[in-house]
Amino acid sequence: MTELRKNRWLLNLVLIVATVGLLGVTMLPLITSAFSNNPQANKPSPNPSQTATPQKADIEAQARGYEEVLKREPDNATALRGLVEARLQLNDVKGVVSPLEKLAKLNPNMTEYSVLLAQAKQQLNDPEGAAQAYRSILQSKPGDLNALAGLSDLLIKQQRPEAAIGLLQDTIKQAPTANKTQANSVDSTAVQVLLGKVFASQKRYDDALATFDEAAKTNANDFQPVLYKALVLKEQGKNDEAKPLFDKAASLAPAQFKDQITRLSTTQPAPPNAVSPTTPPTGVTPASPAPKN
Repeated sequence: MTELRKNRWLLNLVLIVATVGLLGVTMLPLITSAFSNNPQANKPSPNPSQTATPQKADIEAQARGYEEVLKREPDNATALRGLVEARLQLNDVKGVVSPLEKLAKLNPNMTEYSVLLAQAKQQLNDPEGAAQAYRSILQSKPGDLNALAGLSDLLIKQQRPEAAIGLLQDTIKQAPTANKTQANSVDSTAVQVLLGKVFASQKRYDDALATFDEAAKTNANDFQPVLYKALVLKEQGKNDEAKPLFDKAASLAPAQFKDQITRLSTTQPAPPNAVSPTTPPTGVTPASPAPKN
């Protein structure tokens, strides 16, 4: 867990390319917590007279330095991570593929690297490579929410929403077996929330609402099914029905999410053409469960 928190910055770097999410609104941001664990994000803001970001030449020099280290030590994880970060700062998404492949191979239990690799390949118009990266995660970790969300998003962008729905429904059906093999490997509530969001993205609102209701029954203390049901009702113009659900979601949510839920309850819904499938613009894990107090 310490290593995962230490490297949370990496999850942020490629997730910034995520597309607009369900109902076109910002959902509970995993990416914000990623920034909060990023030492760079905690530095004080520079004065106007200071340079806000490193000069391109400095970043290029850093990248060359990491490349030299990797010539001598090809498996140096620190240098690999540094090279990924430098190349992304240079907008060189293609250049992160090779070091991410190495990091994923060296750290098979840290699926974040494979998720980043999949997203990079998706950005490079390699949907088959992206899908393969996502599926490689799901073979060993069928309940990995980042992989499920990423693959669902990819399938919908390929105009294959039924494939995305089937993927999530199969994951829910197989959850009891998977959890017997490895305890808590699939969070059924979280996957149900993700499925509901996919239904909503296809304007299958009745299916979405029923799925959120089922998720709420599975875990009555999880605020997310309640919140997403409220958002769907709001998208349908049913504000009177949505209001008590927003209030309930706020009461169930941890303190750090309450203000954002209030803002979501008052913002205007996005126009229909802004609705996109599963990945929120801030890189949220679309159906991640609420943190336990």
